[in-house]
Amino acid sequence: MNQILTIFIIGFIALIGNWIGYKVPIMESLPGILILAVITLIGMGFTRILPFKSPVIVWISLFAMLATSPFFPGNEYTAAAIAKINLLALATPILAYAGLSLGKDVHLFKQLSWRIVVVSLVVFSGTFLFATLFAEIVFKIQGKFY
Repeated sequence: MNQILTIFIIGFIALIGNWIGYKVPIMESLPGILILAVITLIGMGFTRILPFKSPVIVWISLFAMLATSPFFPGNEYTAAAIAKINLLALATPILAYAGLSLGKDVHLFKQLSWRIVVVSLVVFSGTFLFATLFAEIVFKIQGKFY
């Protein structure tokens, strides 16, 4: 029940952020937020009934792709409703929640010592560099940004 409440609180904050920051009326972005919340809840529920452990993000992503795929009924409406939600309006409350939940485990974070900083910097740098390289290759193939 706490997870359901958290999802709807994040959705509400995203609605307000989308309205204030990106001037999208609340009633216009409400269907997209509700669709995202339902897809998230379906993915979370599916993870619970599986006989094996798997990351919930895999199932949420899969159900989101199915809901917007060409053969799914109502895919155009779903894609149009979700497109009205700005990514930053949605990411801000999610990242705030992640930061708050990390705050309760500060003592565990301290036990990781300085090595975690080095590992994090290497991972972030590698991710950025390879994402940039991948983008450059795709842009060259598409003929953009000569």
